[in-house]
Amino acid sequence: MLELLRPGGFIMIPLLICSILALAIIIERFYALRISRVAPAATTNELWRLIKKKELNSRRLKAIQESSPIGRIMAAGLSNAKHGRDIMKESIEHEASQVVHELERFLNPLGTIAVITPLLGLLGTVIGMIKVFSQIQLAGVGDPGVLAGGISEALITTAAGLTVAIPALIFHRFFIRRVDEMVVNMEQEAIKLVEVVHGDRDIIVDEGGEQ
Repeated sequence: MLELLRPGGFIMIPLLICSILALAIIIERFYALRISRVAPAATTNELWRLIKKKELNSRRLKAIQESSPIGRIMAAGLSNAKHGRDIMKESIEHEASQVVHELERFLNPLGTIAVITPLLGLLGTVIGMIKVFSQIQLAGVGDPGVLAGGISEALITTAAGLTVAIPALIFHRFFIRRVDEMVVNMEQEAIKLVEVVHGDRDIIVDEGGEQ
């Protein structure tokens, strides 16, 4: 590892730190943004079943609230349903904003890593080229091998920066897209809940859940 870092100079240290942070964020977000964790079908199916059979009580509502992020949103709306449609919608929106904030956790740092690592790599290359030209001033251009070696070492930081930035950018876009899809699905379920509770929509439940 040290043999790979040494030619690139001190710029390789922040690049290494960025690569470790990016990998940790990617692994954590893959775990946190699973559909089965954020918006499991079992939660919504159970909620619709309880509403249909009028078996929803405070204990079961609390269990739904603690089961998943979508459960928190639905429970927030149901807890304020008696205060009218507008208050119910406001409570859902308030809870949903907190849920979305949690879903987007660490995505800004990941995007920042994708932006700054190519710049760090370029900075390392510029510093390396300055050193090369300093050698030319001192020793001239009599040994092309020395110059070629110096230039190749200078370009290592650019390659390292791009190696970190490209996966970071890809996964940043991927997670943003996944969060957007989850938010749309949760919004649809929340709208359906408001309509069902206030009698604007009927719900049909079979053994597989809500239809």
